[in-house]
Amino acid sequence: MTEKGLTYADAGVNRERHYQLVERIAAHTARTLQRPGVLGNIGAFGGLFQLDLARYPDPVLVSGTDGVGTKLRLAFLSGRHETVGIDLVAMSVNDILCQGAEPLFFLDYIGTGQKDLAVLEQVVKGIADGCLQAGCALIGGETAELPGMYAPGEYDLAGFAVGVVNRDRILTGEKVAPGDVLVGLASSGLHSNGYSLARRVLLRVDGGAFELEDRPPELNGQTVVEAMLAPTRIYVRTVLNLLERFEVHGIANITGGGLHENLPRMLPDGTAAVLLWDAWKVPPIFDLIQRLGPVAPAEMEATFNLGLGMVLAVPADEAEAVAAAARELGDEAWVVGEVVAAEAGKPRVVVRR
Repeated sequence: MTEKGLTYADAGVNRERHYQLVERIAAHTARTLQRPGVLGNIGAFGGLFQLDLARYPDPVLVSGTDGVGTKLRLAFLSGRHETVGIDLVAMSVNDILCQGAEPLFFLDYIGTGQKDLAVLEQVVKGIADGCLQAGCALIGGETAELPGMYAPGEYDLAGFAVGVVNRDRILTGEKVAPGDVLVGLASSGLHSNGYSLARRVLLRVDGGAFELEDRPPELNGQTVVEAMLAPTRIYVRTVLNLLERFEVHGIANITGGGLHENLPRMLPDGTAAVLLWDAWKVPPIFDLIQRLGPVAPAEMEATFNLGLGMVLAVPADEAEAVAAAARELGDEAWVVGEVVAAEAGKPRVVVRR
């Protein structure tokens, strides 16, 4: 308490630390503001963005929001905060991509008990890196200091993406039909889903098998924490390119709920998906989780992406070309299955092993 009475800082909120954070993150956010359409700079009450109506004459805005979940616990335990911002962007931009939308801009929310400037700068740098990968601008955000709400050294993240697609190019999945072929784009690992189960199996601090820096032979030289903190892959540049060159009937982002929950989100009534287990590479971290749990195959399929970060439904005669084009663009890709007529009482997704 000062001689003039109680201050906001006495209650746990430090304005000076906030101003210092704004200065430290300014260079990171500025890297994303070169995207056409951005009006003004961060700092106003709202972020401004102007649509390119020549490119999008019949525009429909597509929005998405998400967080990073308990993957953040890995950042807290390890002190590595460089990549969770990429995850935050990926979770939203990959979702809106499934409607055929080009991400335009992104906003973030960070809540913490006390602002650790070095940590938060790492987080925001990751958010900016993710925006650059997605081709969108970071036009605003909020960093809230909430004393008493979070344990020391912890924070939470939420992200919000807005994209655009011409009305006649919206992907609804209604064109998906039996005979379509499924092309899978490789995931980078766990992405940001299933971490409550993954931590329970893998992390000794949560009752699992390993310390953070252990190197199980199955991980091919990676430490446990390196494998678990691998950032979510952002598919924007590859998928937007594929949408320009090929007929794509549907896209599924394989996030929470794994293969079983997400593939049906692009399937119309009366259809189902059949995946061929040997058609793609499963990252070794999934085999490790399944073996050590032990976790049943059906539970793995309903929880994790199992190596398929995104799945596209395309005409059969274009499937091999789509996969080849994705590989040329930098994403490992395979023909992984097909769309079939659904059978009454049968699962909408079947993985044939």
